Amino acid sequence: MKLKVLIWQEEDIWCASVPALPGCHTWGENYDHLMEMLSEAVEGWLEVASEQDQTNDQKQLIEISL
Repeated sequence: MKLKVLIWQEEDIWCASVPALPGCHTWGENYDHLMEMLSEAVEGWLEVASEQDQTNDQKQLIEISL
């Protein structure tokens, strides 16, 4: 899966936001730490989103690999 991510630095902290995943934001002490935290944030966001499925007779929840 590929996602576009906004990253920026505020003083000594690196920050990231994933526009495609509303509310998915994180920070790290350095760039490498930010990348680790970003992976965890995206995985957590997707896990919560899948738990909050809103299926009915006309909608189905499916899982795909990209």
